Amino acid sequence: MADKCHLCLLGLIILSSLLTGTSGVDDAHVFISSGENVRLPCNNHLHDCKSTTWNYNSHSAAVELINSGEKKKNTERHERLSLGSDCSLNIKNITKEDYGLYTCRQYVNEQQQGTDDYVFLHVLHVSSSSSQTEISAGSSVTLYCQLYSYPYSYSHSTLSCDDWIHSEGIQLFWVNQAGVKLTISDTRYQMSASRLCIGTVTTTLLNEDDNREWRCEVTHRNQVKTSVTYTVKSSDPAQTEDSWIAESIFRVIVIIVEFAVFAAPTVILLQIICARRAERKNLQHQDEIVMNTSHLVNGEVTMGVRPPLPVEGVDVILGNNLAASQYQSVPSPDGVSAPRDDLYSPECQQRPHRLDETQRQIPSEDLVT
Repeated sequence: MADKCHLCLLGLIILSSLLTGTSGVDDAHVFISSGENVRLPCNNHLHDCKSTTWNYNSHSAAVELINSGEKKKNTERHERLSLGSDCSLNIKNITKEDYGLYTCRQYVNEQQQGTDDYVFLHVLHVSSSSSQTEISAGSSVTLYCQLYSYPYSYSHSTLSCDDWIHSEGIQLFWVNQAGVKLTISDTRYQMSASRLCIGTVTTTLLNEDDNREWRCEVTHRNQVKTSVTYTVKSSDPAQTEDSWIAESIFRVIVIIVEFAVFAAPTVILLQIICARRAERKNLQHQDEIVMNTSHLVNGEVTMGVRPPLPVEGVDVILGNNLAASQYQSVPSPDGVSAPRDDLYSPECQQRPHRLDETQRQIPSEDLVT
């Protein structure tokens, strides 16, 4: 009688397990930490992978990653994907954006073979409130640990990450370097667990915290599924200040050098322009200033320089303001007034020349006063 009861109980257990299953294949859950490589199994593959297709679902629309055993080149993670010999999907350097539902399907002559094989990828990611790689002692730092999971469907209802890990008995927590779980009772740490999929710990760094490790773990039935380690790099405040001063000096030097490099051509060009202008001014000054010691003019006078003069044989024309009082008309035999010979300066190297009426009318623009 007892044996019959045991057989009945065993039959009920088997029947219950068959009724609770949503398909013939159990859904796989893979836990991985960001930065690692992962392999997603395909349990429904055929004799080769030419019939295998991998699809990806997350918070956005579905994306086809593998089609007929070949990678799709228009996906963002194309370079990180590969197909194993057993048609498994390999992903390198996992990021938190890679979490989601992966589906392996088989097609022969465009007809699906068998059922879908689902793989849920859960990614554990750790970040810090400080953007610096080195944190000085005495500073406060907050470490964030989050499990990124795709909403899981169970009995025709969708469970959030918090509801799912609660129903499955999955835990997320922080441990110290010795592997001891951090608790709220430890006054050094401020723990926050407002959500089951996110765990935060805040602490003030000590001098002995240099290279200290804190680890975030995800466990299922006391078995560690994955973990992420965060290592603190503590820096000496004095060294940090010295580094800041040295960096500031270096930046100033770089700015000065850049300014000199860009300004040097401009300065040189300005010097060339100024030198040429000064040269032209000196030449013009030398042409305009002459020393005249004739009996007509004695002293420094300003003279205009022209390539030719309008009267042949005349080298210098003196304006009325210089030689009008010294000039007298002398009647010539033909009744035309001619200039006196004794009024010509030997220094000017002039000679008497008889001028006709057209030559006496020198244009006013050719006279220099």
